[in-house]
Formats: sequence, C-alpha cells, structure tokens
Amino acid sequence: MMAQSVRAFTGAVVSLSLVGCYTLQPTGGVPPAIGTEVAFDVNDAGRFALGGALGPEVSQIQGRLLEQADSEYVLAVSGIRHMRGGEQPWSGETVRIKREHVNSTYERKLSRGRTIALGAAGVGLVAFFVTRSIVGSGDEPSPTPPDSAEAQIIPIPKP
Repeated sequence: MMAQSVRAFTGAVVSLSLVGCYTLQPTGGVPPAIGTEVAFDVNDAGRFALGGALGPEVSQIQGRLLEQADSEYVLAVSGIRHMRGGEQPWSGETVRIKREHVNSTYERKLSRGRTIALGAAGVGLVAFFVTRSIVGSGDEPSPTPPDSAEAQIIPIPKP
C-alpha cells in the first residue's frame, strides 16, 4: 500500500515538472507566428481606444494570436492585466488590436532554467518523503494473534 502512495506522489510531482515554467519574453521586433501565445503592452492611445471592450486601466493583453495584418492583430484573449495590479481571466474572446496601440510584444516561451529547477526540486521532494517514510500506507500494524487455547490451559501438577 505504501508503494502505491509513493507512486501516486511521484506521478504528481513528475506531472507538475513536465508542465514546465513559461515566461513572457520580448520578441525583439520580430512578428510572432500565428497560433503563438503572446502578450501586448498597451499604450495610452490603446487604453483609450480599447477602454469600452477591455476596461480603461488595461496595461497588458494576453492570449493566442489568431491573425495579424499590417495594421492590426487579432487575439483570442486569455487574460488582461490592469495598471494598478490585478489580473482578469478571459475565455478566448476575440479582440482586434491596432499595432499603433501596442508598446511591446512578448511571446510565451518555455524557460529551461526554471523548468530544470522545478524538476530538481520535485525529485528532491520525492527523495525526502521516500527516505523519511512520511508517506504512509494508512494501514495499521496487525495486532499480535491471540494466545491459543493450549497456551491458556494451566497445567495442574501431579501429586
């Protein structure tokens, strides 16, 4: 039973490690590919233009790039960040953003360093639990068997 608990715990840690750590990295002026997860920093003109659809204090829009033309991006929005902090999740609604309303463009990429660090921490955590026997099986030790009938008979000495 303990082996099943250890396997389940190890599986959970490995699954989390495989997800990896993603970061937003600047594109450096190179247009992102269609289907890429991106983020756009919105300038003041963009906040004014998009205020009705996204709210007046949007600072960054995140989502999957659906289309791009010379003058605009079409994005399936997964979330927005506000100027004064806080994030608001979205569920893929389509928004058109003019290029002139974007200050910076970021692409979501796998961070090897963070993913390796997360994996190493997960392996260390598994090793810690396995070596300490912290993960129990939930079974209680079996009680000692009751004495047999022969052991309970007290012999009477012969005269």
